[in-house]
Amino acid sequence: MLAALLTALPIGVAQADRFNRSVESIHQPVVQRSDYVLDVSAAGLDPAESARVHDWLDAIDLRYGDRIGVDSQAGGKGSNADIAAIVESYGLFLNAGTPVTEGAIAPGQVRIVVSRSTASVPGCPDYSQASQPNFTASASSNYGCATNSNLAAMVADPEDLVRGQDKRGTDAEIATKAIRIWRNTDPSGKNGVKAESTKGGN
Repeated sequence: MLAALLTALPIGVAQADRFNRSVESIHQPVVQRSDYVLDVSAAGLDPAESARVHDWLDAIDLRYGDRIGVDSQAGGKGSNADIAAIVESYGLFLNAGTPVTEGAIAPGQVRIVVSRSTASVPGCPDYSQASQPNFTASASSNYGCATNSNLAAMVADPEDLVRGQDKRGTDAEIATKAIRIWRNTDPSGKNGVKAESTKGGN
């Protein structure tokens, strides 16, 4: 019996070592991007072609956060205004550039590219590890799932988790924005303090 216990002890320690003993979660957001493409005439969109673009955008469920651009290197920009008008009807705008897509664009055609990025945390929630006993003072298997899943769900542009944002304006401009709003707001007591009566209470 003693020999069996001594044999099992190293196995238990080895299994405990596979748990995360740092403060960095092993569950990190993963960003995936899908590109949807549609080739249309570069000379402008007639009613039938416009209806086809509308139907395609409805089919892919165009939504807030999608990036829409037109790859017009093969056919010019004659239909860009028509495409922009359709996109604006969805409350979105055309982006200046497009990602590289597979397949050549036929002459006289332009390619509408819709890029959709999503962020998620694979493997969460993770309750594979019992909370006790914890002989190595390691983090639980579910550590970081709540924080990083909320971050992935709330970020406006999932690609910011990968590339971040370019610097816009100056640090001083950003820092003084809140102060400027505070200074320009009328004080809450400008029109006098409201008198509250204590009579008639229970």
